[in-house]
Parts: sequence; C-alpha cells; structure tokens
Amino acid sequence: MPGESDRTRSEYLLRLERVSKTYGGLRALHDVSVGIGYGEIHCLVGQNGSGKSTLIKIVSGVERADSGEILFENKPLHAFHAADSIHRGIQVIYQDPSLFPNLTVAENIVISEFLAKRTRLLNWRKIKQRAKEVGEKIQLKIDLDAPVRTLSFAQQQLVAICRALSNDVRLLIMDEPTTALTRREVEILLEVVRGLQSKGISILFVSHKLNEVFEIAQRFTVLRDANWIGTYERGELTLPKLVMLMTGEDVATEPFRKAVEGDKPLLEVSHLSRINEFNDVSFVLHEGEVLGLTGLLGSGRTELAVALFGLTKPDSGEIRIDGQPVRIGSAEEAIGLGLGYVPEDRIRQGLVIGQSIGSNIILSTSRKVLNRFGLIDVAERTRQIQNWIKALNIKVSDPDLQIETLSGGNQQKVVIARWLATKPKVLILDSPTVGIDVGAKRSVHQLIHELSLAGVGIILITDEIDEALNNCTRLLLMRDGRIIANLDASREDEVSVQARLEAA
Repeated sequence: MPGESDRTRSEYLLRLERVSKTYGGLRALHDVSVGIGYGEIHCLVGQNGSGKSTLIKIVSGVERADSGEILFENKPLHAFHAADSIHRGIQVIYQDPSLFPNLTVAENIVISEFLAKRTRLLNWRKIKQRAKEVGEKIQLKIDLDAPVRTLSFAQQQLVAICRALSNDVRLLIMDEPTTALTRREVEILLEVVRGLQSKGISILFVSHKLNEVFEIAQRFTVLRDANWIGTYERGELTLPKLVMLMTGEDVATEPFRKAVEGDKPLLEVSHLSRINEFNDVSFVLHEGEVLGLTGLLGSGRTELAVALFGLTKPDSGEIRIDGQPVRIGSAEEAIGLGLGYVPEDRIRQGLVIGQSIGSNIILSTSRKVLNRFGLIDVAERTRQIQNWIKALNIKVSDPDLQIETLSGGNQQKVVIARWLATKPKVLILDSPTVGIDVGAKRSVHQLIHELSLAGVGIILITDEIDEALNNCTRLLLMRDGRIIANLDASREDEVSVQARLEAA
C-alpha cells in the first residue's frame, strides 16, 4: 500500500478499513482504506463525485458505512453517530462555515460548548473570556464583540476553527476551506493549520487547489470514481502525477491563448459607474477574445458583471454591442442582444432547485424545443439535453433526476451548458471553476478556448491569477470599484499581478 508500508495501526488516530457505501444502487465508496496519523496534515483529493464528501460524512458520523470498519485510536467503533464523532474530538469545517451571522464572534466560538453543557444561565463575561482563550491558540486578531455578518469570509473561517478548538478538537476536517479566499488570506489560513499541527491536532484537508495542498500536506489519499487509488507521501508525488492519479488521464497544463489582432469590438464599455459599486470603468472586448477580470474580494467585479447583464442599472456611462449603443434593462434584453452570464453563486443564482437536470440545461432555450403547435417536442428536448451532457461531460445517470443529485462540479457544468445553448456573442463567466476538480476545470478551460476560436467574446472573472494568465489574452485588474491596470497576460506572472493587486 503506497505510503503505508512503514506504519502500523497504532500510529493512526483514525482509520477506515475497506469501507463501502451505496445510495440507491449508486456506489459512493468502494473498499476504501484511509489512515490519519496523530498530528498529521493529510490531504484528501479526487474529482467531483469521487467519494470525498461521503467519506467525510462517514468519518463525522453523519452517515453509516454499509461495510468495513472504523477505528479510533486502534479501537473499533460500532453504531458510530455524529454525537460520538464530536465526543471524540472530530470536527468538520465545511466550505460554508455555518456560523450565526447575528451573533458576535465570541458567541459563535463558544456556543456549541455551552449547548453541550446545557447551560441555561449565560455568563457573558465568561463567554468572552473563554472565546479569548480559544482565540489565542491561533492568535486570532478579530474583535470578539463584532457580529459575524460584518466579517470577511476568511475571518469567518478562522472563527469556525476557533469554535472547533473550543470543543477540544483532535481531528479537524477542513472541506474546501480556501475556495473564496485571496492568496494572502490563504497564506494566513495555512499558517494557522500548521500551528494546529504543532499542537498535536490531526488535519484532514480537502481541496481542489492542488498547489496549496502541496504546500501543507504530508500525505495524500487519492479517490477516483468511489475507489481508493492510493495513499502517498508528499515526496512520492509531483503535480502532474497527482493529476494523473485523480483523473486517470494525462491532463495537459499548458496555457490556452489566442492572439487577438485587429478583431472587431463586440462589447465596448465607456465610463460606466454605479454608486458604491464601481466607478468610471472602460474597456473593450474583441471578437474571439478571452478577457480576464480579477481583483480582491470587494473590488466590484461581480457588481460590474451584474450591471452588464441588465440585472442592475448603471448610474452613468455607455455600453455598446457591435458598435451600437444599448440600454440593457433586464436579463431578457441581455439575452436578446447576445449576452450570456454564468453567475458566481450557482446554487442561488444559477440553478432552479427542485427541477430536473434536463430542465435546468434547456431553461434558457425552452422555446427551441416547442413544435409548431406550441407543445414540447419530446424527441428534440431529449436530443438537446443529451448533446450538452455529452459536450460538457456531465456525469449523470438520468437527466430526469433533480439537479440536487449532481456534485457541485457537475452542477456548474449544467449552468454553463444552459448559457452556451443560447449561442451568445459575449459570455460573462463569473468564477466558473470554483469548487470544480482539476479534470472538470480543464474541460471548462477547453470550452472557453473553443468558444474563443468560434468568435465568442468571453469575460472570465476569477480569483485565481494563474487561471487568468493561462486562459486570457488580456487581464484587467480591479480594486475599489476601478480598473487599475490593463495587462498583456503573456508578459505577466502570478507574482507581478498579485503585487499590483495588493499595492497600497
């Protein structure tokens, strides 16, 4: 067993041996064995649908395995439930920290501890003192009296870590903790994780950002299609080898770029402003160009995209499409003018929860599947749905299943398919690869490249500077609602762009 030969059972805080789980005949985990050592930072990687979430649910006692054995400190656990998991010091921090926004930082840190003790009368001085003690373990520099709703996402992650520490955590499971963080915030979080390790706390770190996990993990467990592929020491792996293990394929990593010389303008934005959101924004998007837009959280990127798509109204400025001035007052008007928009939040803005996968795919083009009597042409509907499932390699057993049954990455592909079906001239992609695994991310990048070659103008909004540099011709940097730089992507690197963004 790779990475396991020099270890014995007694060296593991937690171990799963030959664990399997199925849901309604669908195999979620098959014969998976994972061991997490005392004080170890262990990374769990795999594509969407590989079984990572199921494994976390089993370890945290939310789900029970169909077969196999779970051992904690080398003792088998039977009838293992969530309360048992918490009692043993296993805590999970999900991508959404699940904090109480109206409570203070201190209250959020200690709430589970006080609930566990069934305390009826609260001593606010003790609450704050206890929160301070816990916060000092990770050198938390946040006002304990501040409501959580006023914190940045990175600060909320730190509060969630403190809440876990208040319960004497021994194994901390972090599920995609860096998804919405800037590079500087990621560095702070990783330093906190190293500090927890130095105190003997074991960490199971789950992330699609492979460059980050290489910075921090001692060992990697790889899952693919619900199967255990192997557990590897960091020194045994390179990034290309890890990607190969996760996908089963040699996924290329060279940049996609298309030189744009003299192509006609598709979208021209001149001095566009909206109070408290963005100010005096001007740029041109050419036919077939992939234009990157990046900036720190709160820079105004998404607000600009929403205004371009007609969901909000700019206070001043001008938008031209194909050289003609336009006023876009709604999403319907934007679609009619040839614009498509894949939003940042696929759950709240991109999908119709409760509807089928197929219905979500054709939502923006439903009129195209009607016959001359205005009734749905079932054969044409099926054909279009299957075409997009195939084109984007959406992993789905039945398109009539509800959209919630898909993994996050496949849900994102459905949103992209819907807008591609409208055949847009200009496609705005707001963080299209957030929460998507490396294989799915590469397929999205390939689609962007193909659309570019077909003449579609693309605005790619992303937090990941390397993604922008590898896929875009030009890169717009945004800060405090303004465009602060217009860069030739081929002449920049991640360090130079990050320095510009963070400059005072």
